Amino acid sequence: MREWYFEYEIQINRPGLLGDIASLLGMLRVNIVTINGVDQGRRGMLLRAENDEQLERFELIVSTMETIQVTKFREPKLRDILAVRHGRYIQRDADDRKTFRFVRDELGLLVDFMAELFKQEGHKLIGIRGMPRVGKTESVVAASVSANKKWVFLSSTMIKQTVRSQLAGDEFSDNNIFILDGIVTRQSTDERHLQLVREMMRLPSIKVVEHPDMFIQQSDYTIEDFDYIIELRHEPDEEITYEMMEKNQMMSERGNLEGFGGFNF
Repeated sequence: MREWYFEYEIQINRPGLLGDIASLLGMLRVNIVTINGVDQGRRGMLLRAENDEQLERFELIVSTMETIQVTKFREPKLRDILAVRHGRYIQRDADDRKTFRFVRDELGLLVDFMAELFKQEGHKLIGIRGMPRVGKTESVVAASVSANKKWVFLSSTMIKQTVRSQLAGDEFSDNNIFILDGIVTRQSTDERHLQLVREMMRLPSIKVVEHPDMFIQQSDYTIEDFDYIIELRHEPDEEITYEMMEKNQMMSERGNLEGFGGFNF
């Protein structure tokens, strides 16, 4: 069974239009897996058929219909699947095609997107940008749960400052999701932690780096090495800056010296 993504834009919105398309699919023995509106005046469908000939015949017929304009007909990409599932497309940067943008109201879509990435095999380096308390770490953890993967913090400020210097048991597994805070790791003076990060980066596994722009400042990596960059904002026009984050980090470290120590394994 082959799966295909079909998207069309309505040219003449008349009663029974969707029924006509569904009837045509039925006559050609093509199953509709999922259907949803994906944009203003656009509808997307995930289709499934036993062979390509059925899909080719369908494409040929609908391309002659005056009431709709076919906008996409292809093997489904991840963005297509999520668009049908959630009713809208993920926003993508026009200049940098590996950068995807979300706002806090879209946390469900973000978690679903990352979970699908986490289910894929092999190495993947993912950077996530965003201001404090926007939901970065929580989204990564939720996506790990959704993907049925174990997550391992190498550095974090989620509860208290966490700086790991070693892993134990099955934590050093290719199947785990490794999470680190680029600001915490960049400011760490613990050589054991930095060595652990270097070892983890060599694993053929999925790594998620919060604040990737800060992480690359004292590492051998560049932004070009990241497979995906995710930006999460409270509002669409929010500016992501690092001055406040570094100041918060310095205050956290000062608190640790005064007796509020973080975890250091």
